[in-house]
Amino acid sequence: METLSKLLEQTIEQSADAILIADCEGIIRYWNTGAERMLGYIASDAVGQPLDLFIPEKLRGRHWEGYHRVMASGETKYKTGLLTSPGIRKDGSQVSLEFSMVLLKDEQGVMLGCASIMRDVTERWLKEKELKQRLATCEAASHE
Repeated sequence: METLSKLLEQTIEQSADAILIADCEGIIRYWNTGAERMLGYIASDAVGQPLDLFIPEKLRGRHWEGYHRVMASGETKYKTGLLTSPGIRKDGSQVSLEFSMVLLKDEQGVMLGCASIMRDVTERWLKEKELKQRLATCEAASHE
């Protein structure tokens, strides 16, 4: 049987979810095949680029404010919950993302960066949006 580290490496690299690692400055250091399929950038194009690569321009200010705060403090209020955010694919199309964050620290507790595991929930988001619109239409009709 292969070693645990080889199995973990296969799991991370071949996951359908996007798995990436960014350093304290927000530079992408790892990008798996799931990220390639989901966001359209091959690893060699993504690694070395800032997270802005797939963050919509209108959200970048808020993103970087929070990212730098977490990197400086080593703490986040999102330790166990899922975050949601839109992303931008290489082709310019939008994707709805749901993701978790893992803070990466050295043996002394010094921040090294952040890992993220992201899932494309665009289809579910669109269905929920449609259902909300249909509900609003039904409610409006019932008040007439």
